[in-house]
Amino acid sequence: MVETRDLVKTLADKHGRSREALIPILQGIIQEERFLTQETMTEVAEELNISAAQVYGTATFYSFLDTEPRGFYVIRVCRTITCSMKGKNAILQTIEELLKIKVGETTQNRKFTLLETNCLGWCHKGPAMLINDEAYTELDPDKVREIISEHMKK
Repeated sequence: MVETRDLVKTLADKHGRSREALIPILQGIIQEERFLTQETMTEVAEELNISAAQVYGTATFYSFLDTEPRGFYVIRVCRTITCSMKGKNAILQTIEELLKIKVGETTQNRKFTLLETNCLGWCHKGPAMLINDEAYTELDPDKVREIISEHMKK
């Protein structure tokens, strides 16, 4: 695995060292390391010559920039009113029962984390969820059981 300092430098070389490069750099770190540590955010601040508070504020504002360890599969269920009206609560309940965790928790084997998130952009096909970067739409409890069961086998 690449040292964090080297990764931050490589990403800054690629995206630049302006304030506008902050999100692409943080996304690159997430892709490589799965979450942002305080140490990593401090290194980004130093590399971009901005305050650590600015980096932390940005990282904690966006739900896709994780600042704590997550499972290998991060399940993000859309919590918009549209998805709620189309059965989001039944989807969450099904996932919680299958994985034996609640929203915000990670399974003991660190394979799954369950989160709710703001709009995923699939309101017309809700309820929707993401597992890592893969979207699943028009969900119902049976479809969710099938999807989660497939991921459990991997």
